[in-house]
Amino acid sequence: MDAAQTVTPQAPDTDFTFKLRRERPDATAYYVLSKFQKWLLVAILAGSLVWLAFDHILYLTVVNDIFTTFYLVICGYKFYLINLSLGSQREMRFAPEELGRLRDEELPVYSILVPLYRETESLPRLVAGLQGLDYPKDKLDVQLLLEEDDKPTVEAARAMTMPPFVRVVVVPHSFPKTKPKACNYGLANARGKYLVIYDAEDKPEPDQIKKAILGFRQSPSDVICLQAKLNFYNPRQNILTRWFTIEYSMWFDLFLPGLDYVSAPIPLGGTSNHFDLAKLKELMGWDPFNVTEDCDLGVRIAALRYGTKTIDSTTWEEACSDLGFWIRQRSRWTKGYLQTYLVHNRKPWQLFRTLGFGNWLSFHLMVGGTPISLLLNPVYWLMTVVWFVFRWEWLSQLFPFPIILWGILCLFVGNFVFVYSCMLAAYRRGYFDLVKDGLLMPVCWMFMSIGAWKGFLQLLYKPNYWEKTKHGFDLKEQAKAAQAATAAS
Repeated sequence: MDAAQTVTPQAPDTDFTFKLRRERPDATAYYVLSKFQKWLLVAILAGSLVWLAFDHILYLTVVNDIFTTFYLVICGYKFYLINLSLGSQREMRFAPEELGRLRDEELPVYSILVPLYRETESLPRLVAGLQGLDYPKDKLDVQLLLEEDDKPTVEAARAMTMPPFVRVVVVPHSFPKTKPKACNYGLANARGKYLVIYDAEDKPEPDQIKKAILGFRQSPSDVICLQAKLNFYNPRQNILTRWFTIEYSMWFDLFLPGLDYVSAPIPLGGTSNHFDLAKLKELMGWDPFNVTEDCDLGVRIAALRYGTKTIDSTTWEEACSDLGFWIRQRSRWTKGYLQTYLVHNRKPWQLFRTLGFGNWLSFHLMVGGTPISLLLNPVYWLMTVVWFVFRWEWLSQLFPFPIILWGILCLFVGNFVFVYSCMLAAYRRGYFDLVKDGLLMPVCWMFMSIGAWKGFLQLLYKPNYWEKTKHGFDLKEQAKAAQAATAAS
């Protein structure tokens, strides 16, 4: 097929792309705070100023008590999830015999959305990966979603000969310039019964779509999403990729299966989420204004009383190996989690009633607790250093005996268990040589907190800005290694 014929500019489908904002504006991150949240924030700030003026030590002690308790509960909950995951395999697993019994003629059309922006280097590898999927090619409906103002990627796509099952769709230029906006555009034109999102650098296991088919067939009717695991194909490129690999192993192999087991809201990963396409349209797709649209959609699925399960299949991605882009990615994730937390707390009582106490608590601990912990970490690290260096008396007044005991538990026991869990996650994934790198994860958490504060501040002045993660660093490393090998020979 001629490549130029596959590049299909289409009129903006604003009816669906922004349908969520139009029909449920309170469910989008188009604005940061609702009127209720603004007045609540003003009341808290005013009350805090008055309290500080009358008794600043008592105020700071109470706030410290709240934060320390919250942090301790988060640690306890995460340990609980890890313990559940270690008990047995919690995700859905499928034997080769089950996959072998699937007949091509009985399989449904499966849509794949691949949003791309400034990804010229990734195109050849991406197309090769799509061709390697173990699924009838005449039943694949792939859309490469290119942005109209991304001329280099559009031209690179025009120069390639695409497989017949691939449509290259140019998304008309509009704001916000986000991945979920492009995905909504593709969703409106998808042709399959089911749909999955892949990123530009993704390498899903070839049989993943067949596993998703079995997963949907074997799940209750209310399960409309299946999340595959994510990990990296360049874990040993540098220390950043080692840390990143350990973190992903812990999140997808230990945390998410635990959340699945207790039927809690699952903050979806940014890729390899498989959906019942009709139900996804019923949910009006993704929030185009949320920069972690995956996490938001996972919570929205649970709030509307649908279910999500995890499947034992891995999609391999490129771990970001550049510190600058790594921090940009972290800032976007933190900002998006905060957006999601604020959006779903606009009607807190309604959220409590729809989720139930257990899932409501899990939402606060995982979606709210994750960014809040990253923001609090450097504050407590600084307080600890200041105390040991200066021994200021007023600082010790903020930590009466119960609080200092909880603080010690968080600082020493909590950090020890989390470091041990990181090492355990690497071992469980089979990355035996990365186990020792788990000892350095506290250094990684410092960089994560830098990204978190960047994202928090960015929420105040450009909340819908998408911090782009650059890919292809591993290709450059491979090229350098090949040149070195050629020179040596």
